[in-house]
Amino acid sequence: MGGCFSKPKPVEVKVEVVLPEKEREKEEMSPNGKASPLAYKANGTTRLYHHEERPIVLNPYTNPKDVVEASVCHVKDLENGQMREVDLGCGKALLVKQNGEYYAMGHKCPHYGAPLVKGVLSKGRVRCPWHGACFNIATGDIEDFPGLDALPKFQVKIEKERVYIRASKQALQSQRRTKVMAKCIALSNYSAAITNILIIGAGPAGLVCAETLRQEGFSDRIVMCTSEKNLPYDRSKLSKSMDSQAEQIFLRSKEFFHTYDIEVLTESQVVGVDTKNKMVLFKDGFRMEYNKLLIATGNTPKTLKCKGKELDNVFTIRTPEDANKVVRLASSKNAVIVGASFLGMEVAAYLCEKAHSVSVVELENIPFKKFLGEKVGLAIMKMFENNRVKFYMQTEVSELREQEGKLKEVVLKSGKVLRADVCVIGIGASPTTGFLKQSGVALDSRGYILVNKMMQTNIPGVFAAGDVVTFPLAFRNNKKVNVPHWQMAHMQGRIAALNMLAQGTEINTVPYLWTAMFGKSIRYAGHGDGFDDVIIQGDIDELKFVAFYTRNDEVIAVASMNYDPIVSKVAEIMSSGKTIRKRDVETGDISWLTGKGS
Repeated sequence: MGGCFSKPKPVEVKVEVVLPEKEREKEEMSPNGKASPLAYKANGTTRLYHHEERPIVLNPYTNPKDVVEASVCHVKDLENGQMREVDLGCGKALLVKQNGEYYAMGHKCPHYGAPLVKGVLSKGRVRCPWHGACFNIATGDIEDFPGLDALPKFQVKIEKERVYIRASKQALQSQRRTKVMAKCIALSNYSAAITNILIIGAGPAGLVCAETLRQEGFSDRIVMCTSEKNLPYDRSKLSKSMDSQAEQIFLRSKEFFHTYDIEVLTESQVVGVDTKNKMVLFKDGFRMEYNKLLIATGNTPKTLKCKGKELDNVFTIRTPEDANKVVRLASSKNAVIVGASFLGMEVAAYLCEKAHSVSVVELENIPFKKFLGEKVGLAIMKMFENNRVKFYMQTEVSELREQEGKLKEVVLKSGKVLRADVCVIGIGASPTTGFLKQSGVALDSRGYILVNKMMQTNIPGVFAAGDVVTFPLAFRNNKKVNVPHWQMAHMQGRIAALNMLAQGTEINTVPYLWTAMFGKSIRYAGHGDGFDDVIIQGDIDELKFVAFYTRNDEVIAVASMNYDPIVSKVAEIMSSGKTIRKRDVETGDISWLTGKGS
């Protein structure tokens, strides 16, 4: 069992409310602008903390050395529905005008630093142009993902027809804000083998669930467990930035987990769940009781079934260590990628400048054909071929040959033999749910966990989220789907946490994903499964285009390259419940979609 447990003696629980960015005034206001008490749960008991009971926090602007105030524009310089990036001298802010009101906040998306001024403003929130994260313009809070942090919020005042922004210099520099969280100073009546919330899996779904619980005032014990040796990290970078060390892509620091009393058990594999007795069994024999459970174990990469699949230099990219080893082995050598999946193609693109040769083996005739369509797939294939990637399509691997215990050749069913010093398998994944066979948790025919819109399984108190679930997708008429996207895992983790606290919140988000290859990004929103036509606008040969995926008369997904912020715009329309018709995008005039205002 990884990690370390002590057996605390029964002690009094103390609840501390931590305000990382010292924004007590904002947090004490309800959405209607009136002061409201905050509810915190200590060992299952709810208590309301009113203003006079809250820990004393200094006004964020009491230190004059940390404050800057600047006139940024005339009141007539900004129209309703417009955004502007403004410079306060020691940092920039995003100024927004909507419904006659001015708002100011951080100008960069905390996820990867995208300029929000190039995003989409709609109905009180701004959506990132790169990856679709959404932020409330009144509070700065994150409302859709990816990313973990909110935006810092700044004061705005109007004086003599000038707009002034007053901000903390520290907030201007950081461009991010960790939301208010409760924490448990001392654990009460818990042995090492008992927890209130147990989270199996330490990906984005599990981490967001834990953080949301703390943000909502939950102050009891939270334990996350993972079979890996690392703290939660950005898995999406494993195939896009393969040189990254684990510590460089951690989603949160070790100190963060310590500060907010979120226990992480590493190298701790769960092998069974007893839902009747609310107990989890670990591989080493350790057992842990829980009150509520989140299953967020993700997917396990599929492997080849041919001879030689167990050779040391054959990889499925699952950990930072896997990615690092592949880069070292491929340097000035021959790399073979089996599978033109997103992971496989990202790895191929990354290795191009490092390897002597890069070959891709794929069963289909065109990469991404089923997901992005034939024309887009061919354009991407051409981009790879222009970067020295060799494709072997409509064939499979029959054997991996070794020499002195190491991979030397990849033999294809077509008869072709490829020189190979390292081989990466990217042929898809299957849900990590084998440990649930005797649990009573309902699975679908493919092994995914069935959940409702609140991320609840068929077992009371057991929730599931992330790549491991099949759930009703609201904007596709509640079609039950599996969406293995980074953004969706974040949102599902949040929804699960809210419903663990009995808030009755249903998921209603639009899938959003991205991939990066050769310095170019493809953005995608919606769920295009079953599309029957693709409407392309722009120049696909120049890789500056937008593709609309339709089924019957409805646009169900969109993809683009070098056409921001159109994917975020479509995602925002879809999330509002509106339908984009096929005829709306067939005309060639999509200027109504490319505007930033709303």
